[in-house]
Amino acid sequence: MFNFEIPLATQTINYDAIKDKQRNTWGSGDYSRVGVTLQITGEQLCESMDINAGQTVLDVAAGNGNVSLAAARRFANVVSTDYVESLLEQSQQRAIAEGLSLHYQVADAESLPFENASFDHVVSTFGVMFAPNQAQSAAELLRVCRAGGKIGLVNWTPQSFIGQLFKLIGRFVPPPVGVKSPALWGTKEFIDTHFGKDAAEITYRTREFNFRYHSPQHWVDVFREFYGPVHKAFGTLDVQTAAQLEEEILNLISQFNRNQSGTAVIPSEYLEVVINKA
Repeated sequence: MFNFEIPLATQTINYDAIKDKQRNTWGSGDYSRVGVTLQITGEQLCESMDINAGQTVLDVAAGNGNVSLAAARRFANVVSTDYVESLLEQSQQRAIAEGLSLHYQVADAESLPFENASFDHVVSTFGVMFAPNQAQSAAELLRVCRAGGKIGLVNWTPQSFIGQLFKLIGRFVPPPVGVKSPALWGTKEFIDTHFGKDAAEITYRTREFNFRYHSPQHWVDVFREFYGPVHKAFGTLDVQTAAQLEEEILNLISQFNRNQSGTAVIPSEYLEVVINKA
């Protein structure tokens, strides 16, 4: 779904049109069925950032709210944002069930509706990495974080299982012309380029998330039904091509699956980044 090539300077990219399609994609299926399994990544990020009670936290491209809820559990004052309203509604249902207090607001990561230096901390887990205008969204994270605050990111790496999955899907469903791979956010080079000059310190940790499912086929069935990008990809293909994509995804899973007893334990590498803003 995504292009790993750098767009030509002469290309004009219609980011608004791309984001309209992305909203459609992430609003399809039922992301909450997959998103909740990633909760540990939000908890770990909050610990790495040392988020404390009373601090202000903005979650950008929050999805169904994993890091938003993790920060709220630490009694931070959280604003959770996404440009897909249905995802925020899923997060709010979780917050109500847990008795947590958060503020929700529909917002575009590339044009955040907040004043400069509004938050102690700005976070995003597997979210802002999908914004098509990468330089603009990185600049927005920096803009709304106060001096001395922290920006915390969790992003799939290019070589990870999910990074390779998106590359595979991109062979079947061509990405928007000129849009760079979101997995670039999972590289030190990208972070250094977009955040280095404004950072007092940047801490990098390479971690793994384990997808645990009954079987490789079970993983495919769940993601095909509920995970927007996979759901949409299969929906655009004819029966024969869809069967080919499924076969290649199963082959990819076999390369990563570390459980040979029939169930699936699929590690996917991600980069956890904590940026101390100068």
